[in-house]
Amino acid sequence: MEQQPISEGTLLWKPSENRSKEANVTAFITWLKDNKGLDFDKYEELWNWSVTGIEEFWACLWEYFNIAAARSYEKVLSSRSMPGARFFEGSKINYAEHVFRNMTSARPALLFQSEIRPLTEVSWQELYSDTASIAASLRSMGVGKGDRVVAYMPNIPETIKAFLACASIGAVWSSCSPDFGIRSVTDRFKQIEPKVLFAVDGYQYGGKTFDCLPAITEIRKGIPSLKVTVLVPYVSKPSAEGLKEGLVAWQDILGKKAELEYEHVPFNHPIWVVYSSGTTGLPKGLVHGQGGILLEFMKFLSLHVDIKPGDRFFWFSTTGWVMWNILQGGLLVGATPVLYDGSPGYPNMDVLWDMAEKARINVFGTSAAFITACMNSGLEPGKKYKLTNLKTIGSTGSPLSPEGFRWVYEKVKDDLLLASVSGGTDPCSAFLGSCPTLPVYAGELQCRCLGVKAQAFDEAGNALIGEVGELVITEPLPSMPLYLWNDNDNKRYIESYFEMYPGVWRHGDWVKITERGGAVVLGRSDSTLKRMGVRMGSSEIYAAVEELPEIADSLIVGYNLPNGDYRMPLFVVLKAGAVLDEGMKEKIRKKIRSALSPRHVPDDIHQVAEIPKTLNAKKLEVPVKKILSGIPVEKAVNIDSMSNPAAMGYFVELAKRQGAGQKPV
Repeated sequence: MEQQPISEGTLLWKPSENRSKEANVTAFITWLKDNKGLDFDKYEELWNWSVTGIEEFWACLWEYFNIAAARSYEKVLSSRSMPGARFFEGSKINYAEHVFRNMTSARPALLFQSEIRPLTEVSWQELYSDTASIAASLRSMGVGKGDRVVAYMPNIPETIKAFLACASIGAVWSSCSPDFGIRSVTDRFKQIEPKVLFAVDGYQYGGKTFDCLPAITEIRKGIPSLKVTVLVPYVSKPSAEGLKEGLVAWQDILGKKAELEYEHVPFNHPIWVVYSSGTTGLPKGLVHGQGGILLEFMKFLSLHVDIKPGDRFFWFSTTGWVMWNILQGGLLVGATPVLYDGSPGYPNMDVLWDMAEKARINVFGTSAAFITACMNSGLEPGKKYKLTNLKTIGSTGSPLSPEGFRWVYEKVKDDLLLASVSGGTDPCSAFLGSCPTLPVYAGELQCRCLGVKAQAFDEAGNALIGEVGELVITEPLPSMPLYLWNDNDNKRYIESYFEMYPGVWRHGDWVKITERGGAVVLGRSDSTLKRMGVRMGSSEIYAAVEELPEIADSLIVGYNLPNGDYRMPLFVVLKAGAVLDEGMKEKIRKKIRSALSPRHVPDDIHQVAEIPKTLNAKKLEVPVKKILSGIPVEKAVNIDSMSNPAAMGYFVELAKRQGAGQKPV
C-alpha cells in the first residue's frame, strides 16, 4: 500500500522527560544558573543570550569545558567585525592535549571497520604511543610549528594518528581522500607547500581494489615542496624494500619511543586547511584555528549532538569531507569514534546498519542521500538489527526530505533524536542543528546552534521569518576561517562570503527560519556543486571537461529534488564533427572521474547549441539552476544582462519536460 505524502512540519518525536533531564544541554543550563546566576527555561532563551552576549557565552563555554591553556586569554573577542574578528587572543593551547586528557583503559579510543578489515579496536595506549612516535619522526624530518603536512589517505586509524601527531607539534594538516583525482589533489595541496605527505598504497571500494602508487608518483611530481612521503601499507603487506628516494615506510616512523610533547600555540594558530570551491580559480584553502575548532567541536558535539563520554560515535565520511574532521573531534568529548572505509552500499545497503549493531553505536551519522537510498531500497534496519544502543541519527550533506524523516522513525527506531544539521566546510561545523530537548518536525532542523546568529535575509538585507531567504550569519564565530590561503588582503574571502551583505556572512544556502525557531534548508543558492557533502567548484569540472578535444564549452549545475535527491546535469557544446553518443558521454564521465572525483560525475549529459552567458562572458550557472528548480525565467535572470538570451530557451523547455525539481524561492 502506497504511503500518503507527509507534510513539512509534521511532529514526529518529542524527547521523554528523562531524555531532556539527562541531556548535556540541560547540564549546561544548570551550570549557568548555579555558577553565573543565569536562568533559562527554554532553548530559544538560551540561544538568544548566546548570540547577543556572545563574549559572555564563549567565555562561559571556555570555563564549562575546562579548556587547558598554557597561558590564559587577555580578551574574549577583539571586535565583532567580520571578517577579522579574533577570539581569545593571548591564550596558548594545544588541540591534541585536549584529546589525550580523555585517555583511559576502560574503553577503546577508536573502532574501525573496512571492506578489507573486520571490526577492530584501537586502544588509547596504542593511539598515544603511535601518535607520539609519529610526532617525534616529523620533528626529525624538520617539521615544526606552522609547517604543512598533507595526507592522501582513507578514513583509517593511521590517518587520525598522523593528524594528532601533526596537531601536537603545531604543524598544519590537510587531507584528501584517495578517490580524488590527481588534479584535485595537486590543486589543493600544491597551494599550501607541504613538507610531508602521508599516502596509502591503495584502498578498496565497492569490492574493487585501487592501486594508489601511480597516483602518488604523479602527486609527488606536482608538489615541489615535498621533502618526505610516508607510504602507509593498507592493501599490501608492509615492506620497506625498494622504496625510492624521499619515500619512508610507515613502520619505520613508528619505531621512535617517545612521550608526546605538546607545542602550545596561540588560539588562532592554524590547525588545518580544508577546501571549499567557488566557481572560478583553484579550490579555496580555508584556514581554521586550533582553538576555534577545539571550542566549536566541544560545543557542537556535546550540547547539540548530545554525545557523552563513552558513547560510540559514527559518521560515514571520507577524509575529503569535513565530517571526517568532526568525527575525530569526538575524542575531545570522551567518545569513541567509529571509522568506516569503503562503500556504504557494498556488499549491500545493510553494511552500515550491520556495523551499527556489532559496534553498539550510540550516534549514527550519515548523509541525507544515504537515508534516501535506504528508503528507496525498502530497508527496515529496525526490524533486521538490534539497535538498542542507538539514541541519535545524524543527517547532513543536503536537505533531508520529510519522507526521509518519517522513514527514520518508522523503519529505524521510533525513539531517537534525528539530528539533521547544516553547516559546511567553511565553519567546520553546523550553523543549524539539533537539540535533544526539542521536538523533531518533518523536514525541519530543530534549531539555530548556540552562538550562531543565523538568519534568512531578503535581497535588501531584511531578516525574514517563515519565508525563504539567503542564509546569513550576522555575528562572528570562533571557527570561521582565519583567512584563505594565499589570499592577499582578504580579497577572495570577502568576495566569497561578504560581498552581497558587507559585514555579514552569506553562506550560499536558501533557508526558511520557522516561527518556532527551527529551519528548513532548500539547497544551494549559488553555483557550488555539493554532492554527499563534498563541494566541488564548477571551474574544476570545466577545466577537466574542456580539455577533451571534442568539447567547445560546458556548464554544470546541481540542485535538490523534493525527495531529497541531488541532481547534477552537465551541458556541453561540441566542436564541429563531434557527436554526443554513449561513447562520448562515457569519455566525459571517465575524464571527470579520474581527474576529479567519482562523486561529481554528472547524472545526465546534454548537448546544447550554446552556453548562456552575461555580457562579459560569465557562464550563468545560478539562473540555469533556478530555472531547472522551477523558477520562472523572468525571475531567474535579467535577460538584458545576457549576451545570448535565446540560449535560455533550451533550459526552460528542459524544465517543462522533466518537471520542476523544487521551487526554492
